[in-house]
Amino acid sequence: MKVAIVDGYSTGASLAKRLARAGVDCVHVRSQPDIGAFLLRSFSPDDYVLDLGFTGDLKNLTRELSRLRVSRVLAGTESGVVLAETLASALSLPTNDPALVGARRDKSLMQQAVQAAGLATPHTTVARSARAAADWFAVWGLDEAVVKPLASGGTDGVTFCGSAEEVGQAATAVLGTTNIFGEPNDAVLVQERLHGTEYCVNTVSSRGEHHVAEVWRYTKRIGPSAAPIYDFQEPVAPAGTEGRVLIAYVREVLDALGIAETPAHTEVMLTPRGPVLIETGARLGGATGPDVVDAYLGPSQTALAVTATIDPASLHTPTTPDASQGPVLRWVDFINHHPGPANPDALTKIAELPSVVAVFPGFAPGQYLAPTSDMLTSPGFAYLAAPTGDEVIEDYDTLRAWEHEGLYTRRR
Repeated sequence: MKVAIVDGYSTGASLAKRLARAGVDCVHVRSQPDIGAFLLRSFSPDDYVLDLGFTGDLKNLTRELSRLRVSRVLAGTESGVVLAETLASALSLPTNDPALVGARRDKSLMQQAVQAAGLATPHTTVARSARAAADWFAVWGLDEAVVKPLASGGTDGVTFCGSAEEVGQAATAVLGTTNIFGEPNDAVLVQERLHGTEYCVNTVSSRGEHHVAEVWRYTKRIGPSAAPIYDFQEPVAPAGTEGRVLIAYVREVLDALGIAETPAHTEVMLTPRGPVLIETGARLGGATGPDVVDAYLGPSQTALAVTATIDPASLHTPTTPDASQGPVLRWVDFINHHPGPANPDALTKIAELPSVVAVFPGFAPGQYLAPTSDMLTSPGFAYLAAPTGDEVIEDYDTLRAWEHEGLYTRRR
């Protein structure tokens, strides 16, 4: 079997590694000529039998993949979604609804498609100027808004605003720049700011059936530039009250977006009026540790994606262990407070905390680290697991105290 992965970065690198381990020949394709260091450092060329690189000639690329007898084309990360689905469609391979491919990247079209299905979405507009963004905020009489790029990921360019002036400033900061995937930001999305508890639901769809792998509850804090910073995440039992409500809503969102044959990472705010979509990516959830999830929660989204690729007939929604009966798991994002060259000893120190089971660095030795202001400037993340929540919280508090002291950098 031969599989093409478009932009095998972030969790896409784990997908390629697992497919290669299962005996699948992986071919790599780049959707763009240049890839930022943030994504490129996760790329593992040894997991591919061939790297076709970037080509702007879609016909020749399709012909080459056909010659190689590729049987699936998958997106490794958000930037690869459109090209992967376009190639799969051209090759008559399993993929999502081609008519809605735009709605699976453009967050405005996404909101429109979900709203058309009768599902709750935030009030949204697309603005191509700072003035238009500020005017929309004023006309709607909102108290707060979120400004972000149309087709990026994570917290890239995301800013919370409390006035028309702040909306205009946030739009100015995005317009004319590029997103984390190197794509131009020709417009911004302006939305009402939702209040409630935020979650993500990771799924794998095959033959139109949606299989739930993981549900996580987010805890975020507001950074110095009014952008959200990931603090920590905790798993939610799919069979619990929250899980059932979220999963029922997400299944309808996936149908509305025409997602039938790929993984998806859907972020939802559970508000007083019920679940409301933040956004969906038709790909794996980014920057995860699938091995840790497999060990503590059951088959991860990456594991299910491998099964869906190799043997879709055997795919089934896993039975997630009852969280109350096993170790307490917490995914903690690192937060740097002091600028300076990276201190590699920080990772060793973190790993020695009793509940730390895996550490994933986000920097190279000696790299200059700025204070964390968004996902891109986080020094990495770790998973904590212990028999009781108190043990996890104790180590979490210790880590945060070390960070304030200057854990990640060598100060002169």
